[in-house]
This record gives sequence, C-alpha cells and structure tokens, in this order.
Amino acid sequence: MNNISMKVGADNLILLALQEDITSEDITTNAVMRQYQLGEVELICKEDGVIAGLDVFKRVFELLDDKTEVTFSCTDGDEVKKGQKLGIVRGDIRVLLSGERTALNFLQRMSGIATYTRNTVNLLKGSKTKLLDTRKTTPCMRIFEKYAVKVGGGYNHRYNLSDGILLKDNHIGAAGGVKEAVKMAKEYAPFVRKIEVEVESLDMLKEALEAGADIIMLDNMSTQDMEKAVALCAGKAETECSGNVTKENIARLTDIGVDYISSGALTHSAPILDLSLKNLHAV
Repeated sequence: MNNISMKVGADNLILLALQEDITSEDITTNAVMRQYQLGEVELICKEDGVIAGLDVFKRVFELLDDKTEVTFSCTDGDEVKKGQKLGIVRGDIRVLLSGERTALNFLQRMSGIATYTRNTVNLLKGSKTKLLDTRKTTPCMRIFEKYAVKVGGGYNHRYNLSDGILLKDNHIGAAGGVKEAVKMAKEYAPFVRKIEVEVESLDMLKEALEAGADIIMLDNMSTQDMEKAVALCAGKAETECSGNVTKENIARLTDIGVDYISSGALTHSAPILDLSLKNLHAV
C-alpha cells in the first residue's frame, strides 16, 4: 500500500462519503450563502499526534470544486502539536462549508491511526519484530486506514482475501486438519504464494511445519508456548503473534523473538486525532 495506489482507488470512496453527507443539497449553507464568495479557512491541530491523509482531505474539496486551493505547512508522517496551523483551504465558501465534515472525518480518522501506530511501534524499538495491521478495518475505509498504518511506521498484512493465503481455524476445520489444509493450499495456489497457518497449540504448530507452511501465526498462545514455538520454527518458518494485541499490552511480547506482531487495534481501536477548520472568512 503506497500513496500512488491510494490515490488511484480513493476518488470513488470519497465521492460515496460526500454523497452520504449531501443527498440533494447542503440546505444550511445554501440558506446563508446564496452566491459565490471567495474565502479561506484554517486547518488547526487540537492535540499532539501524527498527521496522515492530507491528500485525501484536499481531494474532498477538489471533487466539490476543482478550483479549490489547499496548501499545507506539514506532510504526512509529521508529528504535529496542539494549536499548530497545518494549512489553509481557499475557495468558494459554499464548498468550504459543505466539504468540511467529510474532509475532517477522513483526516482525523487516518491521523488517529497513524498516531496510535507510531506510539505502538515505538514500544518495539530495539527488537527485530515488525508491527502489522489486519483486515479489521472500517468497511470501505481499508485503503485509507492501511495507508495510515504505514505512515505511522507499521507494515501492512495482506490487503484482502485475494492478496494472500491465511489458513485460520475455520479453514482448517473445513479442510479436515492442518496437514490437509496446507496440502490443498499448495495444490491450488501459485507456487509464488506463501502459505500462512494459524495455530493455537504447539501440536498444531508441529503439524504446520511438517506440512511445509511458510509462516506460522501464533494465535492467543501463552508467552511460554510462544517462546517454545519460536525456537521450533527457527530456520523453518517465519512467526507472527496475534490475538488481542494493543498498545497497552504489546510490551510483554517484545522479548519473544517473533518476526511479526499483528494488531487489529491499530485500525479498530485507534481514537481520532482532534482537528478543526477555523477562522473562515471572505477574501
């Protein structure tokens, strides 16, 4: 997931968000602004954090009126401070008013994820472990939320179901066992695809290794069992730890030696970063 791919896939989703907010007209704005008037409004940061989604914020206003000008004094990934002026939006005041909430919704959500991710990544400093996101994203917001994780210093797990093979408990149950599931995946998938298997015990892990799994996901296992699992996988498969991992409890996992830690909390539990558009005036 990178900035280019996000831009390519973003417009339709931004338009859907605008259509959700404006089904026929912005009746309030049209009541107080009967005609064109050039104006400016400032983007203000209301708490410390990491900014992400500036291009998406800008695109909201451009889709309403391509004459809108947005200038920023920061870039995605920058640490911003409470009270800092981050940019100016200049254009038809009706556009500034109608696009305000949708633009801020995207920017606040993405910046909140980037901030939470940055804070969590910092807790892994000094270890070899990389922090991954998951598919636990807001419907129709995945492209934005996974981009925000990268801005915050995390890494993307598979983007969607077409992007990688992950045999979880129900897949294993449907196949009739770990060995059977891996065997069928190897037969079906192109040889270039890695096969990841979720295991809940050391016995399942041994089966997955014998079957030739490339990555072992250690799901909700005890710290002691995870340490044993990492030793068993050494030189045979990469390891990933998952299961209710949050910023508050991730420190307990840093010394285990897993290659990856995946956390749904990066996208489903990150609070927004408080931002606002203020000081609207005619120019």
